[in-house]
Amino acid sequence: MKKPLLLILIVITSSCIPYKIAPKFKNESYKVMKAKKFQRKLPRETSFIFKDPKDADEFYQYINKKYNLKDDNVGLNTPIQINDNDYYLTYSEVERTDESVNLPLVLVDAKRDQNGNAPLFEGNYTTRKGHWYIVITIYDSELKNCLLEKHPEKQTVLKYLRDLQQEYLTAHNYEALLFTTKS
Repeated sequence: MKKPLLLILIVITSSCIPYKIAPKFKNESYKVMKAKKFQRKLPRETSFIFKDPKDADEFYQYINKKYNLKDDNVGLNTPIQINDNDYYLTYSEVERTDESVNLPLVLVDAKRDQNGNAPLFEGNYTTRKGHWYIVITIYDSELKNCLLEKHPEKQTVLKYLRDLQQEYLTAHNYEALLFTTKS
């Protein structure tokens, strides 16, 4: 009984305990869900969400160049066309984090404090790693969300967004997008 208890005590005191975990989309590169469920500050709209491995503002540059917006209202009701129908694309870049408590550092400083010594690891009790996500919502000309289950163009819009995601993730030179045909 002593050995398993000692092993559990060693594992607990020598590890980081996560208390916030960024979402991972199992077996998919994206997820369609209510944006508010993904992050509280987002609107209550059904959205297309995917992880963004690129640097900050890369998606902004991509959308700006792809639709030749000249830095005017990029990502806010950007007019696009899918199969000769008009739609409006709105997106947000959102950060979600992985955070954990470094329990051994807390315990060492607590013991030092008990002995009347100054803490060594103050400010290093937690670790944080950020992950960025792109949250896209598409509306039709009647301002109805196209990602809702009952929308007749949901599958067409979803295919377009998957293609947009793939193009964004594989593109390195956004200037070249000006010479490709817009879909």
